[in-house]
Amino acid sequence: MAVQPAVSAKADTIFQNDLMKGKVVFVTGGGSGIGLGICLAFARLGAKVAICGRTEAKLAKAVEAITSAGAEDVLYAKADVRNPDECHAAADAAGKKWGKIDVFVNNAAGNFMSLAEDVSPNAFKTVIDIDLLGMFHMSKAALPWLSAAAKDGSGATLLSISATLYYTAMPFQGHAAAAKAGIDSMTKTLAAEWAEYGIRVVSIAPGPIADTEGGPTGRVFGTATAPDTDKIRESVPIGRYGTTDDIANTAVFLASPAGSFITGTNVVVDGMQWQGALVGSILKHKNQIRGAMKEQRDSRERGAGSKGHAGDTQAKL
Repeated sequence: MAVQPAVSAKADTIFQNDLMKGKVVFVTGGGSGIGLGICLAFARLGAKVAICGRTEAKLAKAVEAITSAGAEDVLYAKADVRNPDECHAAADAAGKKWGKIDVFVNNAAGNFMSLAEDVSPNAFKTVIDIDLLGMFHMSKAALPWLSAAAKDGSGATLLSISATLYYTAMPFQGHAAAAKAGIDSMTKTLAAEWAEYGIRVVSIAPGPIADTEGGPTGRVFGTATAPDTDKIRESVPIGRYGTTDDIANTAVFLASPAGSFITGTNVVVDGMQWQGALVGSILKHKNQIRGAMKEQRDSRERGAGSKGHAGDTQAKL
C-alpha cells in the first residue's frame, strides 16, 4: 500500500517571516492562479508587491488579498504584455515608486486545447505573443529596475513560468509548447547576458496545479479530475496534484540567498509527471510482474544461465 503524499505548506511556515522585507516583487498576471499564489507568498514574507494584468476588477480584488496577506505595500497596473509601451509603463510604475524591482516574475500566459491542423494563424500567434513576446517585452521593461536592485551586490532575480509541454511530443499543445520552449531558450540567453549586472534568470515549469485555469480541473484541460491518490499516481507518480504554494515556495527559494548560485536553468516542479508517463501504468501491475519474474526465476535450471528464445540468433551460436 502506497503512503499518502506529503502536502505543501504556506511560505511563512517554511521561511523566515521577514525574509523578503524591503524587497520589491513584480508579477505579471498576478491577479489569479499561480501568479496570485506567488504574490501571496512574498506578501507573507514582508515584500512590497506589484501586479499587472488586463482586467482591472480582477487586479483590484487581488490587491485586497495581497494586502491581507501582509504585503508591506501593493500596487497594480493595467497592462497587456503584448504591448511594449504598456509593459514599460507598468514596470516603471513600480520602479519609480520604490526605486527598484528585486524579483520580477513573468507569469502571464494564454492557452487552449487544439490540434495543430485546427489552429488558425491568429490563434497560434496570440499564444506566442502573450507567452513568449510578453516575457521578452516585460523582461526588457524590468531590466533597469532589476539592475538598480542588484547594483549594491545583493542581486536581483528574473523568473519566468514555463512548462514541460515541449519535453516530449504533446498533441493539442503545439502552440503553447512552442512558446514555452522559447521562454526557456530566452532564459538561458538572458542569464548569460545579464549576469554581469548581478541578475539571475531562471524559469519554473509547473506540473498539474489544482484550482488553476491550466490545471487538471481548469478551463484549458477540462474536468480531468481524479480524486483518489491511486488514480492521480497513474499520471503524477508522487501521488497528488500540485498547489500554487508549491510553485510560490520554489519562487521564494530561487529569489532568496539560498538560490544565489542558480541561474540560466529551468526548475521542474511537477511531481515527476513528465518523466513518469509510463510509471503509473507499469507500477499498477507491479505485483503481477513481480510474480511472473519470480516464477521465471524459480523455474530456471540452476547453472543453465539464459538460453534466449527459440528465434534468438545468439542462442543458436
